[in-house]
Amino acid sequence: MNVEQLDIRGHLAQFAPFDSLPDELLDRVAGAVEIRYFQAGSELLVKDQPIDSLWYIRSGAVEMYQRSGRLFNRLGEGDIFGYSDLLRNRRVRYPVNAIEDTLIYFVPADVFESICDEDDTFSEFVDTGGRLKVTVEQQRDDSGLMTTRVRKLITRQPQMVESTTTLQAAAQRMRDANATCVLVVDVTDTHSAYTFTGRDGRHWQLTGILTDRDFCTRVLAEGLSPETPVGEVMSSRVIVIQSDESVYEGMLCMLRNQVHHLPVLHRRQPMGVLHLSDIVRHETHSSLFLVNNIFVQNTPEQLARLSTEVRTGFVRMVADGANSEMISRALATIGRGFTQRLLELAESQLGPAPIPYCFMVLGSMAREEPTINADQDNALVLDDSYDPERHGEYFEALAHFVCDGLNACGYPYCKGDVMATNPRWRKPLSVWKRYFLEWMDEPNGERLLHSSIFFDLAPVHGEAPMVETLQDLIAETAPRRQLFLAALARNARNRTPPLGFFRQFVMEQDGEHRKSINLKRRGTAPLTDLVRVHALACGSKAQNTFARLDDIAETKLLGEGVNEKLRYAFEFLSMVRIRHQAEAIEHGAEPDNGVDPEHVGSRDRHHLKDAFEAISNAQKFLSFRYTMPGRSSSSTGSSSKSASSHDGATRKEGR
Repeated sequence: MNVEQLDIRGHLAQFAPFDSLPDELLDRVAGAVEIRYFQAGSELLVKDQPIDSLWYIRSGAVEMYQRSGRLFNRLGEGDIFGYSDLLRNRRVRYPVNAIEDTLIYFVPADVFESICDEDDTFSEFVDTGGRLKVTVEQQRDDSGLMTTRVRKLITRQPQMVESTTTLQAAAQRMRDANATCVLVVDVTDTHSAYTFTGRDGRHWQLTGILTDRDFCTRVLAEGLSPETPVGEVMSSRVIVIQSDESVYEGMLCMLRNQVHHLPVLHRRQPMGVLHLSDIVRHETHSSLFLVNNIFVQNTPEQLARLSTEVRTGFVRMVADGANSEMISRALATIGRGFTQRLLELAESQLGPAPIPYCFMVLGSMAREEPTINADQDNALVLDDSYDPERHGEYFEALAHFVCDGLNACGYPYCKGDVMATNPRWRKPLSVWKRYFLEWMDEPNGERLLHSSIFFDLAPVHGEAPMVETLQDLIAETAPRRQLFLAALARNARNRTPPLGFFRQFVMEQDGEHRKSINLKRRGTAPLTDLVRVHALACGSKAQNTFARLDDIAETKLLGEGVNEKLRYAFEFLSMVRIRHQAEAIEHGAEPDNGVDPEHVGSRDRHHLKDAFEAISNAQKFLSFRYTMPGRSSSSTGSSSKSASSHDGATRKEGR
């Protein structure tokens, strides 16, 4: 390879999709490249002309135009174009002009097609309709369950006894080692899959397993003597796994065979026993154990000291490859755990509540979608027997105890004062019903804002049916309120994704994070707003965005493939945001939502654009699907099967 080809190769290797090609394929591309120079203003491609190469921009910039002449896209160094035309019919769809002096690398069509055939990652990238899906699924497959070997979960040697050992001796062995099972082994002269050589030089065979459950069901329940040999009680059907198998395989093995203990072998040698709780501990990244720790704390000050563990656990989840749903659900479980424990401590200090009540969480915590920088949104639903004179002081004190405690535990006060400490959000059930009906019957700016917050709601402590009654009211009423849905849809279009006319990123122009993209304000929040509108329209009672998309999918409200695109867009944007926050914590900075695209890899920049475009298309669909009563919708066609949908107005960062 000559010097010029090495230079071409080096440049290609910096940009997607060439950056992931193996050396052999990258060499093939670089060796086949032809180079041409175009002056600014040159016409590069004309609609419907034949095309026989993939175009790669070495330097300069070009613009692409739609059939109508409207500017469609602007591309710069490292971008490619012409690939969809090569895959379609080798005819140009979008005319292209150079807007700067531009140097182009041409990759011949036969080389392009051979690379697509031989490299799945490359072909998935140029398949623009599916590349975001592939990326999200790849992230899921790369999670800790898939990549972590079971040997990493083994922390101690297995307890082994011979089949002639008495039940009493085996039980004492388990007690002393704090073990939940023993492996049963015997000396053998034959060789089998489970034969191994012991430290004494003899050959041993794994013949069975005896668990704590066996002691309950086979020993105590049957009244067997403590002197009974283990061999008469053990399970002789031993399911094992090799130490280099993945945790995912271990979990599937347990589920398929309905066992909770799985001996782990290094070749034939037992090296430990994997228990279902080990997988739970690994999968939840200690979130369940942190929640358990929350409930043994006896003061708000003790709870506050656990806040550092939340961040540590969050960073670990991200490092281990958990997806956004796993991480957010774990954070929601922890946040609700803090809330519930604070309510228990409040009741122990203030005394039992004088009337029934329910403390509910709102926004991202209700949707089980908080990130590590979520603030608190909550409210109190009181029994209709509530008397402000007799009960007001108690519930005011309870609200302040909990909200102050949450603030100390790392959940900042809501800047919009959407908290139970606000008397407006501490009301009897009948008042809440009136609130909700007024918001839907006569929507205005303030009421729509409240709807976007309070219509994501979930009970945490107290009489859950009170909150469930409100959920039922929303699900039954909203689908019949066309004006409300149209107004909410209009609000959901207010905040557009950060893509300009040329699919270039539009940065924040002011504030602390100027020159970056706020992935909450301009990405995930508009998406949740949009999904909420569709969910309300179809009467869904789900709170979580993924669950709402499941309900929406059953109604065929969205066109084919749209639901899936929104799902993948939400997952990808959530993970970029989550990883950005974890990186900030690791570097000792406060996590935020502002991401600089220049600090995002070339491939992920393409995926960001795909995700934002899915949101933009979804937002356009909202205006067709939800029209104001009395307004003609003839121009919309039959609407709900046309395209994507997405975006929404969000009012504050933490929600």
